[in-house]
Amino acid sequence: KKADAMEQSKSLAAAFTQGMGEEVSDWIREMAVKTQSVIAPAGSTHTAHIQINGVNMGANMAAIDLVAHEGATLDVAIIVDSPTAGTGVTGSSLRIFAAEGAHVTVRRVQTLDDTWTDLDDMGLFAADNATIEVHQTVLGAGKTYTGLAGDLRGYNSTINVYTHYLGHGEQELDFNYVLRHHGAKSTCNLYANGVLAGSSKKTLRGTIDLIRGGKGAVGHEVDNVLLVDEGVSNKTVPNILCNEDDVMGNHGATIGHIKADQLFYLESRGLSPEQAEQMFVTATLEDAWLNAANDVTKQAVARLGNKLVENFEEVYL
Repeated sequence: KKADAMEQSKSLAAAFTQGMGEEVSDWIREMAVKTQSVIAPAGSTHTAHIQINGVNMGANMAAIDLVAHEGATLDVAIIVDSPTAGTGVTGSSLRIFAAEGAHVTVRRVQTLDDTWTDLDDMGLFAADNATIEVHQTVLGAGKTYTGLAGDLRGYNSTINVYTHYLGHGEQELDFNYVLRHHGAKSTCNLYANGVLAGSSKKTLRGTIDLIRGGKGAVGHEVDNVLLVDEGVSNKTVPNILCNEDDVMGNHGATIGHIKADQLFYLESRGLSPEQAEQMFVTATLEDAWLNAANDVTKQAVARLGNKLVENFEEVYL
């Protein structure tokens, strides 16, 4: 009843939600003190780089509003790193608005040491023919909490979320995604790919909500995860809600260990099982380095890679 009342009110302010919930979002913004805005005027093209470094024994947060007006293109790179040793909390709360025909891309890469906790909170709003792309790369931090809520409000609007994650040691990773289709012929894609090693734990919940009125909407969600060690724990929870008949929703997951024939092939080339498994961890780091948005991000990935893989920067890069 509450959800129906909110829909009938047609209030965008009331409908807009953040992925980690109102209380956490408000706390992050309170700790950030000031909300920064990155605005792309109509028809323009803008880029921005945001860096969040861990502060020992503290909480370093960023509150950011990204606004792309009609037909604008906005590309934002965010790096969350701990260049100096310490322990604490980092986080960001992003509110993203893409007006008609706008295109917003956000690339967030997290390379914290395992003594840190990271909070990644996002709220997305896409108008008619708008596209929002979110690339999340989670490589570090002892505990990571990621929440993303997207509102495909406009006709033919699109939201794509690509998540790449690496679990190692005793890391805990928690992802929660909710994408709501209000607009007719709107499209969403949730793609997650990851590697879990050591005794790491990961939970991923993905909800696609096909709301009445969003005729012709299409939603896809896939989670592919490789379990490198026996001690890891993985929970993948796909969820599709549907209140409209002319829609399509798909979900799937591929979860498994290294195949025996693959391991045999690598061992026949002189690699031990441990070295073979380490290759997949290295490959995840190398992919993040190769696809980094800028040199600052590459340096952060290399810094963490050298801690996890011996001579990572020299041997693989």
